[in-house]
Amino acid sequence: MPVVRRAPAAESPPHPPPGESRTRAATSPWRHRLDRLVSPYAYIAPFFLLFAAFGVFPLIYTAWVSLHDWNLLSSANPFIGLDNYRELFSDGYFWNAAFNTLSIGVLSAAPQLVLALVLAHLLNRPLRAQTLFRITLLLPNVTSVVAVVVIFSQLFGRDFGLVNALLDLVGIDRVYWQANVASSHVAIATMIMWRWTGYNALIYLAAMQAVPREIYEAATIDGASAARQLWGITIPMIRPTIIFTVIVTTIGSMQIIAEPLLFGAQVSNGAATTGGTDRQFQTLALYLYEKGFRSFEFGYASAAAWVMFLLVVLVVGFNYLVVRRMRGGLDV
Repeated sequence: MPVVRRAPAAESPPHPPPGESRTRAATSPWRHRLDRLVSPYAYIAPFFLLFAAFGVFPLIYTAWVSLHDWNLLSSANPFIGLDNYRELFSDGYFWNAAFNTLSIGVLSAAPQLVLALVLAHLLNRPLRAQTLFRITLLLPNVTSVVAVVVIFSQLFGRDFGLVNALLDLVGIDRVYWQANVASSHVAIATMIMWRWTGYNALIYLAAMQAVPREIYEAATIDGASAARQLWGITIPMIRPTIIFTVIVTTIGSMQIIAEPLLFGAQVSNGAATTGGTDRQFQTLALYLYEKGFRSFEFGYASAAAWVMFLLVVLVVGFNYLVVRRMRGGLDV
């Protein structure tokens, strides 16, 4: 008879000693819980380390420098307390820069956001080549600020500028845009609006895409016009996005420096940092740059930076409360 050979039985894995299995069972839940508690902080730790090194430390160090007579041309930096702040609050040039900053900010931010909202509402409707229009809106934002200011400085030129040529056609006298306070503020605000309107319009458009289409269809059936839908449906539904753009635009408006700096350079090198020959469009950031990197008064410039920071907080808080209370103050 043939011999039937059985396959050898598979060897079972060796059992761990009883003490080791109990240790694993006891430590595994603790290790799992520790991993869940520590891992999220470990993942975000690099950001906080970089923020502490390049955000918190410079802020604290600037506050310390503002309490000293800190000048790069002198080896001694004595402690003077709040003298820099007292001198700053009595400096007429500082308050002139604060007024110019608020004026340019209002002239650029308010029309910019309104126009961005209207453009986004138009692009939210069925149109041909929507992608092309959306890309076109973003092109001004990716354009170099130097190129933008140079081109607009030519457009606002006194003798050969296109804007003055158009004013001549309608019988209005030519304007020296860089010489007067109001005209220079309008010119700089126009540059800022041209660069950032499309960017904000795309942010609004992204928010509008999340609004249910059924609401617009019901409003159309009820006979609501496009303007009525914008005011009665779109604006209340995207209120958090509007608040976000108002805050971000306000912060950016309080930090304007490139446009007035390059706009003044078209007049003379000296007018670049002073914001014109009579400081007619010098902003707070430009004033800080003049004191810190032209006069090397780092203590005084640090005090100006801290006051500028507090002004930004106040203006942003005021704008937030105003927008928050519009049309009943929808919860966000």
